[in-house]
Amino acid sequence: MPAEQRKPLWLYPNLLSLDAPLVAVTWLYVFAKTWLGYLPWYAYGSLGIAVWAVYASDRLLDVAMKGGTSELEARHRFHSDHRKAFSLGIGIALICGVAIVVSLMPLAIYIYLLLGGVLVAGFFGLSMLSSQDPGEVPHTKNILAGATFAFGTALTAHVFRFEYGIGELLGSREFLCFAVLCILNISAIDLWEHAARSSDRETKASDELALTLPLVLLAGVSLFHAAFDERQNTRPFFCSILTGSALLYILNRNRSQYSMDALRVLADVALIAPLLVFVALSRS
Repeated sequence: MPAEQRKPLWLYPNLLSLDAPLVAVTWLYVFAKTWLGYLPWYAYGSLGIAVWAVYASDRLLDVAMKGGTSELEARHRFHSDHRKAFSLGIGIALICGVAIVVSLMPLAIYIYLLLGGVLVAGFFGLSMLSSQDPGEVPHTKNILAGATFAFGTALTAHVFRFEYGIGELLGSREFLCFAVLCILNISAIDLWEHAARSSDRETKASDELALTLPLVLLAGVSLFHAAFDERQNTRPFFCSILTGSALLYILNRNRSQYSMDALRVLADVALIAPLLVFVALSRS
């Protein structure tokens, strides 16, 4: 294979749309241990399948909207080159996901899925209607994408808390902090790309502040909740949020050392690595 066509092994999770499912399953474990202590295997399986199908579909949609391969990024070009395989995989994933939900998941999940379906539909609607101008940062789309991702992850654990409803989920500190972390993670790449394309110092400073300030605020809120958790059952969770915020901040400060493909992978690593902190604190 020509050198320019070879892809490093560390990039393949991103090319195959496996990065988002890995993050989702990681944080589902964190939510499950915080709220319940245990989740059955099919909860993890259904979430991983659903997230992969949504992300692969979104990249195929981007390919269809952008047209020429010259405008595509590596992950979109990979999906374009293997469109038939991804389309088949999405179809199989949807069938398997529906089968798991119908046969194994609690009946209460259908209430959650109504809101989840609206969020996913809204995300795809924004994807089709939003401007494709590379000079603009799609803040609304990123906020909706992060909130949808966080809701889908958290609901898969929350639905097994039978004494609580969807209102308790949306108002929980854990969900809100995780949603903000997801929004900042998704927004980071767009802000980095936007700043890199601009030669205006004010634009670069504005993009820097748009990411740095929310990360610092999220870290502060997480530290507060971890420090003043009287029962200490959520302390590992908020320390994990704090760790994810800190890693994104460090990555933001050192982003000039990495390519955009590497930054995409490292941004996901910044959300997976807090699992180590969570496990260590849960056992202490």
